[in-house]
Amino acid sequence: MRGITKPLLVLAMLLAGTSLAQETFRIAIGVDADSLDPVQGTTTTIDNIIDYMAQTLIGIDETGALVPLLATEWSTSEDGLTMDLTLREGVVFHDGTPLTADVVVWNFERLLDPNVNVPRRGPYAPIESVEAVDDLHVRLHLSQPAPYMAGALTQTTAAIVSPASIDLEGNSYENITHLVGTGPYTFTSRSFGERIVVTRFEDYWGEKPYYDEVVFHIVPEATTRESLLLSGQVDMIILPPASDIPALEANPAVEVVFGPSNRTIFIVINTSKPPLDDARVRQALNYAVDKEAIVQGILFGAADVMDAPMAESLFGYTSIGAYPYDPERARELLAEAGVEPGELTLDFMSPTGRYVQDFPASQAIANYLADVGITANVRTMDWPTYVGTMTQPVDSNETQLHLLGWAPAFMDASQQMLQFQQSQHPPAGLATSFYTNPEVEDLIARANATVADAERADLYAQAARLIWEDAPWIFLWVQRFPMVHSADVTNISGLPNEKFYAIYARPAD
Repeated sequence: MRGITKPLLVLAMLLAGTSLAQETFRIAIGVDADSLDPVQGTTTTIDNIIDYMAQTLIGIDETGALVPLLATEWSTSEDGLTMDLTLREGVVFHDGTPLTADVVVWNFERLLDPNVNVPRRGPYAPIESVEAVDDLHVRLHLSQPAPYMAGALTQTTAAIVSPASIDLEGNSYENITHLVGTGPYTFTSRSFGERIVVTRFEDYWGEKPYYDEVVFHIVPEATTRESLLLSGQVDMIILPPASDIPALEANPAVEVVFGPSNRTIFIVINTSKPPLDDARVRQALNYAVDKEAIVQGILFGAADVMDAPMAESLFGYTSIGAYPYDPERARELLAEAGVEPGELTLDFMSPTGRYVQDFPASQAIANYLADVGITANVRTMDWPTYVGTMTQPVDSNETQLHLLGWAPAFMDASQQMLQFQQSQHPPAGLATSFYTNPEVEDLIARANATVADAERADLYAQAARLIWEDAPWIFLWVQRFPMVHSADVTNISGLPNEKFYAIYARPAD
């Protein structure tokens, strides 16, 4: 709807029926939730909303270190095949259900149940069974060592929900829409495409947040999010227009926060579709795009060009190099693959408002592809539809190119490598390139089960070099994570897994 670009109309629509009380904190984000069920989550932005309501056993702090959350202690056996966790006493869910080991077992069984849609189930595959040792002690039995498992338990996918919640209207064992967790806020309401509202939980086990209510406004256009903030209609936004960041930094009415990020941004190439099943064509797409020019000219420096299939902040990273901008080399590779200039037309999906300058960057990429004789027709859609389209099974998946970002929930290559494993092809996971290489699969499997850090890192590096050569993506950049909030509020920061941390926001002194 073109009218959404008219700020006054948008403001009126967003604010209809929304409390403007001082005790309400308002955040504008770019995409609607594809699901509020933790196990069905696909994106960090929505994980952030879920984190207000449901919690994991282990958390992560601003340095990336693991910290206690619903579990106060955890340890792994010498052989790496069992993991023991001690639960926090006195925790209750929003419906009054107490947190016990049996509840945790139920959650893990649901997480591992193949009848439940869990796009990010991969890290938990080594869990064979979960045992309630007593009311406050849980034991994970693993099929092989998984040195990353404590980190995996920080991912919102593993958040603990009340088993009784599946009996609420609209909920089922397979799909939770009304989330009941242990977090500092309870689910209140949702207007699809407009807002999600949560209310402070007065019986929360930990420190109580300041605000009675938090409203997440769904605002796809970055300029509209910025207008809302500058006019005082919201208190915080994520991903402002990149071109406006210098002016925002100079504005005393707001504060710009650059949260740490491990999010790689890339164009997924559907490797099951000819001629995209030819590595030479995929390499050509990489050589065709001037990534540095886009970072500087469209993202205004808010990213770093990728030099490996993962971010530098992850354990297991090694710098491989780059696909330099070389349109002549791109044309040579296309010719070698039998693709004549002007004969290849590709469907190119891009989100709007999900990543920094996502749609403008996609349009620029399409222009670069046109320069080497490839027509890429760029189109966009709302985020839930986008996810539903790209995660169709291979036989019914019609995508060719789509822009995507991947931010591991914990700082380990094992999570990034899920994008390159056949077991994670949709609908089982989110490896939407449908790429597979038996040698890569073997290296990842060995790395995931190796306890020695140096050996494990080397195996990931070997896999990364093969992936870089196979080019299942157009490797773009590692984005930074800008947030802007009113100078009237404080205590807002970012976590290294590209989450904003504003649960304990409060008025500035």
